[in-house]
Amino acid sequence: MLHKIWLGFFVVGFISALCQWLLAGDAEVFQRMVTASFDMASLSVELSIGLVGVLSFWLGIAALGEASGLMAKLANGLSPLFTRLMPGVPKGHPAISSMTLNLSANALGLDNAATPLGLKAMQDLQTLNATPDTASNAQILFLVLNTSSVTLFPVTVLLYRAQLGRRILRWCLSLFYWQPAVQPWSVYC
Repeated sequence: MLHKIWLGFFVVGFISALCQWLLAGDAEVFQRMVTASFDMASLSVELSIGLVGVLSFWLGIAALGEASGLMAKLANGLSPLFTRLMPGVPKGHPAISSMTLNLSANALGLDNAATPLGLKAMQDLQTLNATPDTASNAQILFLVLNTSSVTLFPVTVLLYRAQLGRRILRWCLSLFYWQPAVQPWSVYC
């Protein structure tokens, strides 16, 4: 299915360029498309390399927290909350620590690093599921909590802005001090 969507993007782009060339007389449109494609490919590689470093760092921190027992202590502290929210998950089950790791990564704004942690939590919750072909109430609730998580520190956004050479300090200050006279889009540029 996804390959059809990507093919659709390319076909629509080609038809749009063809219309600009034939109807509007813009002979440079294909040259601009090729240049933009290579520029964006280069930018995506730069962003990916930077993201790998940050995600590796935070996944390492999460692994240290898990190996040191900090996550188990945090899971024990949050266990009363999770057992009330999800009565089907017994106290001390590995799913609770997996959910704690995932929600902690989401709170830190590490959305990409939270993905494997969320998958692990779903696998742990699946072990408790009586009907494997249907999601349990605990899995649905975890999915809702995961997708609606609150981000306290948008680390990924800050990384993107740093790599693109934007003024991060001004952006961070704009989070705490709104200037109505300034247009919202000019604060982020």
